Amino acid sequence: MFSTPFVLTFSLLLSLPILFLLAPRILPPKPHSLAISPADELDDINLFNRAITHSTNSHSNNNPSKFFHLSSKKPSLKIAFLFLTNTDLHFAPLWDLFFLNTPTNLYNIYIHADPSVNLTRPLSPLFKSKFIPSKRTFRASPTLISATRRLLATALLDDPANSYFALLSQHCVPLHSFSYTYRSLFLSPTFDSSDPESSRFGIRLKYKSFIEILSSGPKLWKRYISRGRYAMMPEIPFQHFRVGSQFFTLTRRHALLVVKDRTLWRKFKIPCYRDDECYPEEHYFPTLLSMQDPLGCTKYTLTRVNWTGTVNGHPYTYRPPHVSPDLILRLRHSNHSESYLFARKFSPDCLDPLMRIANSFIFKD
Repeated sequence: MFSTPFVLTFSLLLSLPILFLLAPRILPPKPHSLAISPADELDDINLFNRAITHSTNSHSNNNPSKFFHLSSKKPSLKIAFLFLTNTDLHFAPLWDLFFLNTPTNLYNIYIHADPSVNLTRPLSPLFKSKFIPSKRTFRASPTLISATRRLLATALLDDPANSYFALLSQHCVPLHSFSYTYRSLFLSPTFDSSDPESSRFGIRLKYKSFIEILSSGPKLWKRYISRGRYAMMPEIPFQHFRVGSQFFTLTRRHALLVVKDRTLWRKFKIPCYRDDECYPEEHYFPTLLSMQDPLGCTKYTLTRVNWTGTVNGHPYTYRPPHVSPDLILRLRHSNHSESYLFARKFSPDCLDPLMRIANSFIFKD
């Protein structure tokens, strides 16, 4: 007959491998991405509330009757260019040419730069004064959502004439002149092929947001459960979960919708347990806008990205030997609109070859 101490010891030894196998299912896994600090969250809420109050009290909206041609002396609507960066703005000189000779009452520029990064590239006066109060950002974390919402809120608060909000990175370049970009967004009835009614009547009937929204993909389920199998429930069932590109061009009403959101943000700010499928900024905005106003979105982006040869979640990077008029023509081609307006991802040393063809080709409409 076995003694009681022997039985206890044997039972303990037998239970150790069982606990080792079951522990991952019983205990919550350790988060990989960083959480938003309460102080940063409070700062953002105060900013968002000011933007909401200001926008509610202003009379600016996306009424087509308020759209003017570029020849008008007092055009009422502007494009807000939102740069989200954690390095130097390598292509600032190219963007300088893009904005050259453009009336300042047609656009605004806002830059969210990670405060831990020292920007060493000299910036032109056009960019130097456009930095907004910023927080640290980390890849595969909700901090990128916060930074984007911060840019949108600042632009909403700053100028009621901001009507389209184009989110860009330091690796983005323009594919057309400012004039072409403005006319495409505000004036052309044929630019957006998802709205055939405008083409038929010859006027823009509805102004939509250009954001990629995808409802399928081989890794969609893994992305959905990156915070835990049931973390998104009940607000976001799997059938409502969407993915898309990080970079988009939103109408003012959608920018305001993003800043107002509290419900979905409570889910997406939860740190991820698996960082290999955690790209919150590629999930939050498509899911929110798809759930709130699917008919108000084109479901495609105006920023061309080449995902051939993806490395660690990063798109294909163009190098100086790739830069040519032929490349620009290929990057412009779109099955959804008359043309892509922006493109990424370019290495910093592409600046010189891009500048060489800027006036003679890129900006020559």
